Order: sequence, then C-alpha cells, then structure tokens
Amino acid sequence: MKFALKNTQERMLSVAQFYFKYGAMNSGKSIEIIKVAHNYEEQNKPVELFTSAIDTRVDVGIVNSRAGFQRQATPITEDMDLFETIKDLTPKRYCILIDESQFLSKEHILQLARVVDELDIPVMCFGLKNDFTNELFEGSKYLLLYADKIEEIKTICWFCHRKAIMNLRISDGKPVYEGEQIQIGGNESYYPVCRRCYKNPGLIK
Repeated sequence: MKFALKNTQERMLSVAQFYFKYGAMNSGKSIEIIKVAHNYEEQNKPVELFTSAIDTRVDVGIVNSRAGFQRQATPITEDMDLFETIKDLTPKRYCILIDESQFLSKEHILQLARVVDELDIPVMCFGLKNDFTNELFEGSKYLLLYADKIEEIKTICWFCHRKAIMNLRISDGKPVYEGEQIQIGGNESYYPVCRRCYKNPGLIK
C-alpha cells in the first residue's frame, strides 16, 4: 500500500504544468526565458522557443534581452495551431517557452493548455499582464484563467523606488493614455512605473 501511494505521489509530481510569468517592461522576462532554455539544454534536454510574430523590434522570431542576449525562436502567427506544431516536433521537447505571450489569442492559449494536458509537456509563458491603459491583453487574460502557476517577475519604477506594476507609454517625452493597444516599442516608448507615477505624470522629472 505504501509503495502504491509513493508511485502515485511521484506521478503527481511529474505532471506537466502551465506557467504564466508576467512583469512590467524591463523586468527581465526575456533574459529569464533565455536562462531557462540554457538550463534545460545544458542537461541535453531540448526545448522549443516561440515568440509572437507581432514583435519586430529586432526581427521576427528573435527573443531579445535588453542585457544583450538573443535567441532564435519560432514566430507565432495568428493562424498557427500551436498544439499541432508542438506535437509534430521531433524529438519530443522537454519544455515549451513562449515570449511576448500577451500578444497571443485565446485560441493559442487553449492550444497551449492542450500541450500541457495531452502531451504532458510543461509550457512557460512570459509576457506583460496589462497594457498602457491598464487593461488586460487577450493573451494575458486567458493565461490568468488557464495557467496552473502564475508568478510576477518584479522590477522597480523608472522614476522612484517603488515596485513597477504598470507600463507608461511615452510619445515626444509626454505620457500617453489613449490609442491602439498594440504599439511595438522599447525604452523609447514605454517605462515601467508604479501606480503613483502612472497617475501623476507631473511628478515625473
């Protein structure tokens, strides 16, 4: 009986899980995904990196860290079936890593959930939670609903010592609070900010 219980516990511990790791701009999400990939591959355990085809800051299909590290990744297009794509990978991957996951659709998130549940492959998604108007992105919304584990990657406000929880869009040196949800940009367009600095642009120096 004890042996059977131990085997059951071991199987439970080995079940793949669905992760969402989110953070404001400049919180180190991309360098974290590159680090995770390196840790697997150092043990000869192949992984697959994906990123949204929308992100063209460096080039399509590039995971780029502000620290200067880059990795090639498969770009996710709107019509891509992630479940079928991952199922056909040979050899089977030990982990699936997704950068810029906030840009994914609801269908993409459901497909990734199937990868975890039916293929028993862990999936780690990294991305923003909220946009510059403090609304959820579609991908983030459904990751918050479907992920087994949700973790915040923390960073500090660009203008003070508080924790950054929002993303402030900047145009010509001035804060912007209205406009299209998706506008690709880096430090020239977005700052990680705390609630106070987001709501009180007059405090920004």
